[in-house]
Amino acid sequence: VQLQASGGGLVQAGGSLRLSCAASGRTSSSYAMGWFRQAPGKEREFVAAISYTGSSRYYADSVKGRFTISKANAKNTVYLQMNSLKPEDTAVYYCARDTQPYGVGALVPARVGSWGQGTQVTVSS
Repeated sequence: VQLQASGGGLVQAGGSLRLSCAASGRTSSSYAMGWFRQAPGKEREFVAAISYTGSSRYYADSVKGRFTISKANAKNTVYLQMNSLKPEDTAVYYCARDTQPYGVGALVPARVGSWGQGTQVTVSS
């Protein structure tokens, strides 16, 4: 599978961005998907995930109330709407797909089978 992430850029603090991740393959809608991020000098961290049904969503405490993950199965695309951005949100954002279809629970790094190429998000103060 190929995951193509887009939508990153430079934005001022308090601004918004929407990231998109398009997955190849007709069965991509059967997989849990998520977003992770990695800031310079730091380890990659979980940001948000959505179940394959779209009915369950998971967020890191640092982004709850500001970020929203969603999916459009017809387009095999997952989105991350990021509002009220802060300078500490600056990182390369990676989309990720579960190793197996029909997985339950949050998409933790150990379950990631495919990574996108990353898109840079920079928030200026």
